[in-house]
Amino acid sequence: MQPQRAGRGLRVAAWVLIPVGLTLLLGAAAGITRTGVPDRERITVAGDAMQPTYRPGRQLTVERIDEAEIRRGDVVLVRVPGRYGGAPVLQRVIGLGGDHVESRDGTRVAVNGEEIDEPYVLRDKFGLAGPRYDVTVPEGRLFLLGDHRANANDSRYFLGEQSGSVAASDVRGRAQDEPATSLWPLALGAFGALLTLVGVGLGIGGHLAGRRPRTADAATTGAYRMP
Repeated sequence: MQPQRAGRGLRVAAWVLIPVGLTLLLGAAAGITRTGVPDRERITVAGDAMQPTYRPGRQLTVERIDEAEIRRGDVVLVRVPGRYGGAPVLQRVIGLGGDHVESRDGTRVAVNGEEIDEPYVLRDKFGLAGPRYDVTVPEGRLFLLGDHRANANDSRYFLGEQSGSVAASDVRGRAQDEPATSLWPLALGAFGALLTLVGVGLGIGGHLAGRRPRTADAATTGAYRMP
C-alpha cells in the first residue's frame, strides 16, 4: 500500500503543478505580446552624429513602433533610400507632418513659431552656425536632426528633397534607454515551463510508483512444485 500511497501523492502534486505552470506560460506570452519584447533589437552606435546623447560604441535598444506613435523629440533609427549608403542612422525627430520648422541663424530651431529648448545638442566648439532653413514638413514625413549639429548629415542638407524630410515609414524603431527587454515575462515564462516539466515528471513518477507489484512467483513465496 505504501508505494500506491506515494504514487497518489505524486499524481496530486502533478495535477497542481501542471495547470499552474501552463497558466504562467500563458501569462508570460500575454506579457511578451503587450510589452513588445519580440519587436525590439539591440544596436551599437557607430557614428558620433548623436553625441553627447549617444556616443560611438554604446549599445541601445530600438523598439519598433507604428508611424502614429512617433513624437517630436524621439530619437529614431531610420533607413532612408538614397541616403547614407543604405545604412540605418540615428537622428532626432524635430518636426512631424504639417509642422513649420525654421532656423534663422543656423543654431536655434523653432517649430510652429516657437523656439524649442534643446539641452541635448552638442554645439560647435568654434561657434560656427549651421545652414539656415525654413520648411514645412509634408504630411506623413519627418524632419530629423542629429544632436551633434556640427557633425550630423541630417535633414538640413537635403532640403531639395521634400524639404529634407524622410518618410515616417522609413523609421525602423525608437531608441530606448531602458534594458533590452522587459525581463518579467521571460522570467515568468521560464518559471512556468519549469513547473510544467516538474509536474509532468511527478505525474510519470506517480504513475510508475502506483502500479501494483507483480504477483510473486512460486520460488519467492516458498511454494514447492512436485517434479
